[in-house]
Amino acid sequence: MDIPPRPAPPWQVEHWFNTAQAPTLESLRGKVVVLEAFQMLCPGCVSHGLPQAQRIRATFSPEDVAVIGLHTVFEHHDAMRPVSLQAFLHEYRIDFPVGVDRPGDGEPIPQTMRAYAMRGTPTIILIDAQGRLRHQHFGQIGDLVLGAQIALLMQEARHGTATPGPSRA
Repeated sequence: MDIPPRPAPPWQVEHWFNTAQAPTLESLRGKVVVLEAFQMLCPGCVSHGLPQAQRIRATFSPEDVAVIGLHTVFEHHDAMRPVSLQAFLHEYRIDFPVGVDRPGDGEPIPQTMRAYAMRGTPTIILIDAQGRLRHQHFGQIGDLVLGAQIALLMQEARHGTATPGPSRA
């Protein structure tokens, strides 16, 4: 779903994996950011969302595109602890940075998930090089459509322009 460009909310992460320094939207300025929100017990995340994020990382230069995972647990809280996530990331060979979304204040919905108004997992979010939300997709989206959206955002970053109007995806 295309969304009107607006500043992306900061990530509320309590722990990071696969990175020595916590990435922030500010530290990633100038790059297109692909945020893959997932749960390790979500079948769609395991079969589609995470493999797609890995393909994006393998396809686009890290100079242009940053792939970030967000483990956003809104169910089965007791089973999805950081120690389990660490084993999951190792077994599935997920090597891009993955943050653990900070739990909600007395609610099952984590803080970043709520700030981005995610409907569930998998959700993939595209943030442009200026730190603005541009696309948000719940469920599956085809690689070609997603790749085209990323390429347009990369072109905008190179030329300092914004694509007029929403696309059809």
